[in-house]
Amino acid sequence: LLTQEPSDSIFPLSTDDKQVFINCKAKGNPPPHYRWKMDGGEINTQSDPNYSLVEGNLLINNPHVIDHGGVYQCIATNTFGTVVSREAKVQFAFLQNFGRKSRNTVSVREGQAVVLLCGPPPHYGEIKYSWVFNGQRSFLQQDARRFISQMTGNLYIAKVEASDAGNYTCAVRNMMTNATVFSSPTPVVVRRDAVMGEYEPKIEVQFPDTLRVSKGSSVKLECFALGNPVPSISWRRADGNPLPGKIKINHFSGVLEIPYFRPEDAGVYECVAANSRGRNVARGQLVFHSKSFTLKDAHMAIDANLQWECKAMGKPRPTYKWLKNGQPLTAEGRIHVEAGRLTISRISVLDSGMYQCVAESEHGAVYASAELKVVASPPDFTGRPVKKATVIRRGGEVVLECRPHASPRATVSWWRGVLIFSPRQTILQDGTLRITNVSASDGGRYTCLARNHFGTSSSSGTLLVKEPTKILVPPLSLDATVGQSIVLPCEVSSDSSLIPIFKWFFNGKAIDFSRREHFEMIGGGFAGDLMVRNIQLKHSGKYVCMVHTEVDTVSAAADLIVRGPPGAPEGLAVSDITDTAVRLSWGSGPDNHSPVTMYMVQARTPISIGWQTVRTVPDSVPGQMMHATVKDLNPWVDYEFRVVAINGVGVGEPGTPSKPVRTAAAVPKVAPVHVSGGGGARGELVITWEPVPEEQQSGEDFGYVVAFRPLGSSTWIQTVLASADASRYIYRNDSVAPLSQFEVKVGVYNSVGEGPFSPVVTLFSAEEEPTEAPSRVWARAVSASEIEVYWEPIPSESGSGKIIVYWQDNPSEAERVRVIDTTALLSGLKGSTVYLISVRAQNSAGLGPCSPAFNNTTKKPPPSQPPGNIEWNLTNSKIFLNWEHVKALENESEVTGYKVVYRQNWHSRTTVLETNKTSLELQIPSGEDYLIEIKALTGGGDGTSSGPIRIPKMSSKFEILCSWN
Repeated sequence: LLTQEPSDSIFPLSTDDKQVFINCKAKGNPPPHYRWKMDGGEINTQSDPNYSLVEGNLLINNPHVIDHGGVYQCIATNTFGTVVSREAKVQFAFLQNFGRKSRNTVSVREGQAVVLLCGPPPHYGEIKYSWVFNGQRSFLQQDARRFISQMTGNLYIAKVEASDAGNYTCAVRNMMTNATVFSSPTPVVVRRDAVMGEYEPKIEVQFPDTLRVSKGSSVKLECFALGNPVPSISWRRADGNPLPGKIKINHFSGVLEIPYFRPEDAGVYECVAANSRGRNVARGQLVFHSKSFTLKDAHMAIDANLQWECKAMGKPRPTYKWLKNGQPLTAEGRIHVEAGRLTISRISVLDSGMYQCVAESEHGAVYASAELKVVASPPDFTGRPVKKATVIRRGGEVVLECRPHASPRATVSWWRGVLIFSPRQTILQDGTLRITNVSASDGGRYTCLARNHFGTSSSSGTLLVKEPTKILVPPLSLDATVGQSIVLPCEVSSDSSLIPIFKWFFNGKAIDFSRREHFEMIGGGFAGDLMVRNIQLKHSGKYVCMVHTEVDTVSAAADLIVRGPPGAPEGLAVSDITDTAVRLSWGSGPDNHSPVTMYMVQARTPISIGWQTVRTVPDSVPGQMMHATVKDLNPWVDYEFRVVAINGVGVGEPGTPSKPVRTAAAVPKVAPVHVSGGGGARGELVITWEPVPEEQQSGEDFGYVVAFRPLGSSTWIQTVLASADASRYIYRNDSVAPLSQFEVKVGVYNSVGEGPFSPVVTLFSAEEEPTEAPSRVWARAVSASEIEVYWEPIPSESGSGKIIVYWQDNPSEAERVRVIDTTALLSGLKGSTVYLISVRAQNSAGLGPCSPAFNNTTKKPPPSQPPGNIEWNLTNSKIFLNWEHVKALENESEVTGYKVVYRQNWHSRTTVLETNKTSLELQIPSGEDYLIEIKALTGGGDGTSSGPIRIPKMSSKFEILCSWN
């Protein structure tokens, strides 16, 4: 079989190229030997020095364009036959020089079109054309006006301009030899005597009407038009389908390239040239051409029938011929050839060999190869003996295969001591023994005897009959509720020698117990029950218990219905919107196997706290009703609505909320609450209230109407506050006497109209400032940093508060303390310092007169020296403390005693003891650490602390002596 074949090739021929290599390789056993033909004649690689073989490949040394160009074919032969390769054309690339003859001048008018002919010299191989203008180093660039055809080499100028005058030279490059030659220049003269008028496009360069393209190759279509104005080029498919996405359109749409051509790329393509004067269309058809097909090797027995068929695609339709071992095959006798089909009936050993189908057309020939092996042998069970042991259940059906290798095919008989013949025991055409309704008595040893005219052979196997498997306790269909756990039973009886394997399926898919957290198989032996934990709605469906043994498979199914709260209602719509009501309608969601008993409607606003259940008509919406009217809504409020379904299992998930809708506006219905007031400056009436919430304003342009009148008057004074956030109004009139009584009410309004007023309340106007100063003011120094001040109060209606003013030297730096009692403690003062103190009353109207100022001096400060030489003795549960007496300096307060502060660790409650001695005994529990501080007590306050002293915990029988300096 050929694995590499020669292909049409073009080789560069230059002084550096001394060898040409042509591929041919075949596989076979034994390995084949090779020979070659050129133009139908045998090549003698032994005697011709220009040719040699490298394995199966042909090497041409010092090739010559005339002597070695031609059609080559490889022939591979071994003991099984001969195959020939496809014919391959071998040619050599070359490029000759242009002739030296000068070229004629081309005269053209401005606006006219011109075509400059290249006229390439003799050549072979792929050529690339370029043009040079006025001897410039770079090649002429193509654009919408200028186009170079790679098919002819000609230069096309759609519309000549004055700048086009000059010399044009055609450059031809051989892409294989890399050689380039230049033509003589063609002078172009642009005439100025007249200008060419406008005309419609004329397509000068176009592709063939029909072009055959082989699979996987690349095809390029050229199209260029002359015209004034310069035509535009576009491409399309005639059938209207879009152009393949892989196409490339180059040179201002003058070239369409389709790479990797496939059958779906075939069809009619159109090039459209258009300008303002008209349009023109060129079209051509691309035909898909297949170059390959295959045959399969055949290994067949004597007297069998062989049929091979080869099909090649292409137009025109190819013709076929068949070769055997490289020679034409003649149709006669048992050999029949019809188009690409070869039939050989009752094959013999002589028919073995290598066969080839050759499909030929005007585009070339395509070869496909295959080997025919004809086998002749006696029956042989070595590769496929009768199965040694076959297990079957009682009552079932069994087949015992007998398939020896034999050529020609063997005749088969079955024996069980004697030749088998029974209505339940049938020998099929392929030699298989079929036994139906197997009984226990069918168990035993069976022998297959195979015979042809080359010999006889036999093979035996044993049939074992087992009791069938039965499901004793099948799963039963159940109803369950979400969250429950259930068990589906599956218990079987089976032959004691068999091990049943249980599998469960859910809705047709096997349950993976290693991954499904809800499923568990329980039991063992002949039971494989399925437990479903924490059942969910998704577990509804069909469950199948399948039990498999070595001899049979049985199954039983049950349906599980899981009932759960209903699904969310769908398609909520809002209509009939008024100021206090809307109509809702919706569709039912899944009831999850439990009918919906009722629906609950909920709503929310931008300022509500979550979703709230709203009142509806009817009050309770039954499960079969899909609409309701929501009532008692607030006017001019944005609402979202949703519906929740309820069934016997529980409350379902809420449906998707509606889009926000706004109720219609209405006259406000809610009046302000907590109307009160009073206070303020003299001549003022202060009125306050709690603003009406936004959801109760019922419309836009919301505001307040404040009405008031002196008590006993019949005429109301009104003012309008155009602010929804207003909560205070102050009426000022100097003629209003202090603490005058007024009747007050506050109303509401919006753009629709006026709403209600609040109930009338009686308020007082502002009181007047206090006219008296506090009397009997006196003070005492409490410590070095505190003075306590006392006074007699003035009448309550004259003042509701007091201000204590105190200073040292400068009244402008005075400190102030506000109190409502008749005493005040001034703290943070300096020790041994004289302070001036005064008290005055204050009310909402202002400040009263000051009491006469008087002096008071703070006490001397406490000693700055802390207690020293502290000693402590811990015995059992007692601590004995001793320290030195603190001596006060002349400017410090005398020591009157000591304060001992102790606590457990840092965070426990503090205990304080006072003593006038320099020692103290503390009774404390054992087993805890203690922290102790000691301070001196004086009239000026507590002295400096000794700092914390840590007493470590000890057992009750331990004693520690320590001193602390």
